[in-house]
This record gives sequence, structure tokens and C-alpha cells, in this order.
Amino acid sequence: MVAAGIADRATIQLSYAIGVAQPLSIYVDLHGTGKVDEAVVELALAKVMDLTPRGIRTHLDLNKPIYAKTSAYGHFGRKAGHDGSFSREKTDLVGALRAAVK
Repeated sequence: MVAAGIADRATIQLSYAIGVAQPLSIYVDLHGTGKVDEAVVELALAKVMDLTPRGIRTHLDLNKPIYAKTSAYGHFGRKAGHDGSFSREKTDLVGALRAAVK
């Protein structure tokens, strides 16, 4: 949201139920900094990204073993590695999010 210029601050919450792949609810709070309505952002998120647990794992590449390194001393203050370890954010959906909220 921030990288796309939709808001200066954003909180996004997804709620799931056991046995249901799609989120039961998507909650967006732009903390008064949004340039579009929060309801529009909620719909755009569902349109732009597969929000199933599998979709999130796949999109963010969470199945890689690079996260084992964070089990010792955490991730704060570390530089991103060539293998993707300690990366902060992916901003590959910026264009899609901007298009979806227009």
C-alpha cells in the first residue's frame, strides 16, 4: 500500500477458518492517510493476490529454508542475502494495486 502510494500507513488483517482456503474477512485500516477508500483497497487486495495460505506462501516464497537463519538472533539489523534471506518486502504488486484501485 505504501510503496504503491495508496497510503502513508496501512494495517491489513486477514481472517481465516480451519478448512476454508479463502479469507473470511479482509480488514484494511489506512490510519487516515489513504488516498482511496478502504473498502476499495479491500476489494483490490482480493483481486490482485491469491490470499489463500498456499497463494501467500507461493508469492512470498516462504517455503525456502532461508528463514532458518532468523531462528538465531532474529532478522533485525541484518543485510539481505543473495539467497533472499533477510529480505524486507516485496513490491512487485505495486502496479497491479495502483491499477486495481483506479
